[in-house]
Amino acid sequence: MIRINKNESPLRPLTADQLTSIIQNASFNFYPDEEYERFKQGYAHYYNLSADQIIAGNGSDELIQKLMLIMPEGPALTLNPDFFMYQAYANQVNRPIAFVDADINLSFNLESILSRIEEVQPAFFIMSNPHNPSGKQYSMTFLTAIADKMKSIGGYFVIDEAYLDFGDAYTFELQPHVIQMRTLSKAFGIAGLRLGVLISTPDTIQLIQSIEHPYPLNTLTLHIAIFMFEHIDMTHQFIDHQRVLAIRLRQMFLDNVNDLMMVFPSSTNFVLTKGPAAQSLGRFIEDNGFLPRRYEEPNMNEYVRYSIATDEQLDQLEQLIKSWRSQYDISKEA
Repeated sequence: MIRINKNESPLRPLTADQLTSIIQNASFNFYPDEEYERFKQGYAHYYNLSADQIIAGNGSDELIQKLMLIMPEGPALTLNPDFFMYQAYANQVNRPIAFVDADINLSFNLESILSRIEEVQPAFFIMSNPHNPSGKQYSMTFLTAIADKMKSIGGYFVIDEAYLDFGDAYTFELQPHVIQMRTLSKAFGIAGLRLGVLISTPDTIQLIQSIEHPYPLNTLTLHIAIFMFEHIDMTHQFIDHQRVLAIRLRQMFLDNVNDLMMVFPSSTNFVLTKGPAAQSLGRFIEDNGFLPRRYEEPNMNEYVRYSIATDEQLDQLEQLIKSWRSQYDISKEA
C-alpha cells in the first residue's frame, strides 16, 4: 500500500553516500552543544533571520506542547477544523481551548475570527497557514488583522507555517506577540528525524527557552539538518522537486474530476476533495493500492485528502483516477 495520507515527503533529501558520510563524521559520543548552534545559524541564514530569533524542538509537536505550557494563563483559540494536535496538547496540559467554526467548504470569515477573539479573550490564537486540511493560504491582510487584534487584547498570535514552502512566501513583521512555527517534515523531507522551529523576537524566544531541554535535538538529526542548510543549492533543488510534485497532484484532479467533485485550491503538498463522488473515488483508489486520508469525524466525512507521491507513483495514481472516471461515466450513462 502506497501511503499518501499523512502529507509526508515521498522523497529523501540525501543520497546513501551523503548520509553515510554525515553519520561517520557525527560525534554522537558527545552532547550536541555546538551542533545546535550551527543548525540555528544555518537555518537563520537560509531565511534571512538571526539565530537569537529561533528555537528548535523535537518536531513542531513538541513546540506546540511548549506553547501550551508557557503561554500566559487563559484559553487557546484555534480554527475548526485545523491541525488536531492543537486540541490534543491543550487537553494534555489542561488548557481550555475554544474554536472558530468554519463556514461552508472549510472557509473562515475574518470578521467571525475577530469577533470570536473578542468574545473568548484567548491567551493565544493559533492557526495553520496554509490551512490544514483545506490547503488555502490566507493573505497578509488577513493575518495582520488577527495579529493586531491579538495585540489589542494582550495575547499572542501563533502562525503554523508547516506548508509555507509549498505556498507563496511572505514577510511578516516580527513582533513580540507574533510567533511563526515551521517544520522540516514536509518540504525538507525529514519527518522521521523530528525537527521543528519557532521564530519570533529574541525576547519571546528567550521566554520559550525557559522551558527548553538542555539538548533539545539529537546529534544525528542536527548533523543532517546542518548539511542541508550548508548545501543550499542542493536543498533548493530538492524543495523545487517537491513543489513540482504538488503542482502535478493538484492538476491531475483538476483535469480529470473537477466537474464531479469539489477540488480545493491548495498551497500545500496535498489536495482535498469533497462530495459523494469524492468518496467513491477515494474508495476506488484505496482498493487499488494507494492509501488516501479519509475522515471519520462527522463534519469531515464528505472529504478525502491526497498527499504527494513520487513521479512514478503519480503516473499510477493518475491512471487510477482516469480509470475510475471512465467507469463513473459509463454507470451514469447506464
